[in-house]
Amino acid sequence: MASNSKVEEVDNTINHVQFDGLAVMKIIKHCQEESTSMNVAQGALLGLVVDKCLEITNCFPFPKSDDETMDEEMYQLTMMRRLRRVNVDHFHVGWYQSSHVGDFLSMALLESQYHYQTSIEESVVVIYDSQKSARGFLCLKAYRLSPQAIQMYKDDDFTPDAIRNLKVGYEKLFVEIPIVIKNSLLTNIMMSELCELSNEEQGHNFLDLATASVLENHMRGVIERVDELYQDAVRYNKYQQVVFKQETEKHRAIAKQAVENAARIAKDESPIPEEEILKQFRSIPAPSRLAATITSGQVNTYSQHMSQYCSQALAKLLVSQALQNAKEVKQNK
Repeated sequence: MASNSKVEEVDNTINHVQFDGLAVMKIIKHCQEESTSMNVAQGALLGLVVDKCLEITNCFPFPKSDDETMDEEMYQLTMMRRLRRVNVDHFHVGWYQSSHVGDFLSMALLESQYHYQTSIEESVVVIYDSQKSARGFLCLKAYRLSPQAIQMYKDDDFTPDAIRNLKVGYEKLFVEIPIVIKNSLLTNIMMSELCELSNEEQGHNFLDLATASVLENHMRGVIERVDELYQDAVRYNKYQQVVFKQETEKHRAIAKQAVENAARIAKDESPIPEEEILKQFRSIPAPSRLAATITSGQVNTYSQHMSQYCSQALAKLLVSQALQNAKEVKQNK
């Protein structure tokens, strides 16, 4: 009982993530460069923890996986050592990864974050959605594994009974941490001057109302994941049918053996122990439910993104309509 109550505790290691504007721009630049070649961009986050606030002040990209001559661990140590020499925060506090229409949730992501979080308690994974951000919505989210998910990985047991006992569902795999972007006063002054110098028409690019392609990609992702859930449900139903059939045969054999034992006792013969019957039926291993849980989480992520995207697109439509009306009034004058 003590272990279960510990698992159900809420993760209060950090309350929010504070991003420096420079780190955000570096992440966006790296992810946008990799998105042109459809590669997944990954990198390390550097910063420190103040009270329950994780301050991320810098970052650097990981070397590409196709470069076999590069030692990734040595590369990270060298980068942090060099940043320390120039008096930059060099403490490793997590990692970031690019995403395409919200398809970041995967087995590899869970395993990587588990290793990060068990070695660095305050670590987070930051997901940047390049396609959604290109439409004028900055999509930058920070996640941490929930205590239930960490316990599940420690036990290395993904059977239905284990997941049910830990009360781990797709909604409890990750915990989203609020992100706050903070700039220095000099940076805010410079951004204000750049805003005044920029062309007025350039700002209208962020009011692009072409949302059909994004929603189409999201819907395609939902259809694919629902199909995967259906296939997994079919496999799990077959497993349950096999287990039910074995249990039926086992009870039938035990009942038959009970009748034979009664006849043997009547003849003053020793009965056959029940263990001999049970040895004939091997236990069928339960299938892992982790893949189905991840797929359900992907469907939930797609649904949330579509809901948020439609709400923001409706707001853009109203803003664009107001700007268009103001422009027509100005031209008429």
